[in-house]
Amino acid sequence: MLTQILTAVLVLGCLGFIFGAILSFAAKKFEVHVDPKIEETLELLPGANCGGCGYPGCAGLAEAIVKHGEAVTACPVISAINRAKIEDLLGLNEKPEGEKKPVVKAALVKCNGLDTEEYQKFEYNGVKDCQAAVLLQSGPWKCPHRCMGFGSCEAACPFDAIKIGDHHLPIVDEDKCVACGKCVLACPKQLIEMVDKEQMVHVKCNSTEKGADTRKACKVGCIACGLCKRVCAYDAITIEDNLARIDYEKCVQCGACVAKCPQHTIIMEDKPEFKGRVAVIDKEACIGCTICYKVCKFEAVKGGTPKEKHEITPEKCVGCGMCAEKCPKKCIEMIEK
Repeated sequence: MLTQILTAVLVLGCLGFIFGAILSFAAKKFEVHVDPKIEETLELLPGANCGGCGYPGCAGLAEAIVKHGEAVTACPVISAINRAKIEDLLGLNEKPEGEKKPVVKAALVKCNGLDTEEYQKFEYNGVKDCQAAVLLQSGPWKCPHRCMGFGSCEAACPFDAIKIGDHHLPIVDEDKCVACGKCVLACPKQLIEMVDKEQMVHVKCNSTEKGADTRKACKVGCIACGLCKRVCAYDAITIEDNLARIDYEKCVQCGACVAKCPQHTIIMEDKPEFKGRVAVIDKEACIGCTICYKVCKFEAVKGGTPKEKHEITPEKCVGCGMCAEKCPKKCIEMIEK
């Protein structure tokens, strides 16, 4: 009896060893090599496998991103942080010299209206929804283009990137915004558009009313006075339908239009009290190369003769920063007025 048991154990052990060896050989022979970048990319994707990207789950998208150059933004729910990590992992941010960096967009709300009683037509007590409010006399605000402020865009955003803040106006968290466009569709006043995140200067108004009518309805609305267009040396601003519009391809974000706008309609993000900048030259470090003199479109730089120390005429300087950017000695500093 004992001999039979030992024989059975020995046979099973030998069979296990043989089959294990066969499986080990087969695993190495038919091993599918997975690019480690695909695995790392997969770990950074949300893992929801929702199919919103058009691929069969996150694994399919990860492979398409790494192997076939699919855009990371194909994932509609990835966070801005993880998107940047994937782009860094794959070297997508390393562009050849002279090649433009890809534009990453975020929502911009083109309204900066106040919410005091003087700008209201009536008090709205209906359903707190922009679509519903606009059906009642085009909303409770005197300005027909004013944001309703009831959060339809906030409700439509699946990424928690929009919140209703002060003055009943939406605030966009650009780190969370993926430019999916759902808020654009939700806004009944068509106040939201997608713009380059790198751009800081914006016209925060969408009114096409004449200047006099705009003044009656809003203290900070564009009156199409044209001062911003005249002060812009880069031809980046046009006046169309009684509204200033910025061509972001041309804008250098100097802030000259921000400082000049009498209505404070044009803003520079993160600098609500921006009054403009002015260049200051360190004469000790200046070598008189004339580069700043040549690039200044406002004739604000004195000293066009080589080796002559340059100076800035503050009254002419609009703070565009081109001189500071081009200065080979980095002796020009931009300071706020």
